[in-house]
Amino acid sequence: MTAYDDLMAYSRDTCALGQVAGRLHWDMETTMPRGAAAQRGAEVAAIEGVLHARRTAPEVGEWLAKAEAPDSVGAAQLREIRRDWERNNKVPARLARAIAQATSEAHGVWAAARADENVAGFLPVLEQIVTLKREEGQALAAGGDVYDAMVDDYEPGMTGGEIAALFNAMRPRLVALRAAVLEKPAPQGVRGEFDDAAQMALSVRLAEVFGYDLTRGRVDKAVHPFSSGSGADVRITTRTNALDPFNCIYSTIHEVGHATYEQGIDPAYMLTPLGRGVSMGVHESQSRIYENQLGRSRAFTGWLHARMEAEFGPLGLDADGFYGAVNRVQPGYIRTEADEVQYNLHIMMRFDLERALIAGDLQASDLEAAWNDRFLRDFGVAVDRPSNGMLQDVHWSVGLFGYFPTYALGNVYAGCLMKALRADLPDIDEALAQGRPTVATAWLRDKVQQHGGLFEPRETIARACGFAPTEGPLLDYLEAKFGALYDL
Repeated sequence: MTAYDDLMAYSRDTCALGQVAGRLHWDMETTMPRGAAAQRGAEVAAIEGVLHARRTAPEVGEWLAKAEAPDSVGAAQLREIRRDWERNNKVPARLARAIAQATSEAHGVWAAARADENVAGFLPVLEQIVTLKREEGQALAAGGDVYDAMVDDYEPGMTGGEIAALFNAMRPRLVALRAAVLEKPAPQGVRGEFDDAAQMALSVRLAEVFGYDLTRGRVDKAVHPFSSGSGADVRITTRTNALDPFNCIYSTIHEVGHATYEQGIDPAYMLTPLGRGVSMGVHESQSRIYENQLGRSRAFTGWLHARMEAEFGPLGLDADGFYGAVNRVQPGYIRTEADEVQYNLHIMMRFDLERALIAGDLQASDLEAAWNDRFLRDFGVAVDRPSNGMLQDVHWSVGLFGYFPTYALGNVYAGCLMKALRADLPDIDEALAQGRPTVATAWLRDKVQQHGGLFEPRETIARACGFAPTEGPLLDYLEAKFGALYDL
């Protein structure tokens, strides 16, 4: 056994324990009894303590000093192990456990506060989490920018300044497009009530249509849809709304994008640092291209229209009307329900707010007022209740500062990928119209998914597309699509 072999054997066990920890979180959001929250917090903290000890173990540093990569894959494994080891050694074990316990317990507090429209009930734990995450960020930054250190957890190599510059470049065209669209009459939406069980059955069917392997996954319900796991056990959740079946349908397709990325990674990387998505931005590129460029296309919605009428009866819309309903642009509070034109504006708002929180320029006690003021300024609508405002997202309750901008990065990457995909597959609309998006998802598996963490995030996208990622293809796509839809 060489130092490299010893290191990889140790790393596989650490990755396996990480998957066990992930399963605890999946259970917490799906089937765990509400009264178990405090105990689950202690359980999560305990396993985080074990994981932190393994991730900071001195022998890992010794193996890294001696290990020689057998090939380019081995070099990438060492790069990722070294990155994790150096990062975790900057964070005290006490702090890692405290964050794990606080965020585990805070999830239940957030869910209850959201249900009760009770911001005051959530603020004490939010203040605690912001304090803990600032301390962690300061440790990781080692004198550098704290928010940059947080972003690096989710999008290695990206900084807050680069994100701000990207958003400043995107905003004018997005705002102009939204203004032009909102001057036009909105298409008719679907009407009626849609059975919960039938929505879930259709969700499972759509998951399979997009290539999700249900022998290595499952579909459940949660307050906030998510995907969890990697390799041979990748689970998703969705949610239903009796008056809005698109919420369920497109939440499902979105999470299937995440899940098939994990399922599509080369099996040789399973339970290694390369056996996971390379970044959350690249992860979001998969979920967003599945949901939007593929799932909301005129070609695929024609097929979906027929399936929905078969399941729910006449919808009162022809295929073109259905396509318009799927892609309606209208004011709304909820990020996860936002149309493609406005979605990135939601992210830009959250990015600015959380950056201010971490910098100390905004206090948690002032977040609701800051959110409501900014939302009114950006979207022209007054927030009516906290669940439509600062309590709508789970992210801050579980400490995911630096995560939000990766949603918009994912949209940018998806725009680039779709441009390249159409160049390689000029007949893709014919396959989509037949309900065969797997023609496109197979291209994504070959170009992006199979590589897992082999390449750095922006290199992964550049290799797939043949050009460096930029916001241009996304904005061109949005202007062309919604210009045609709204006769601009």
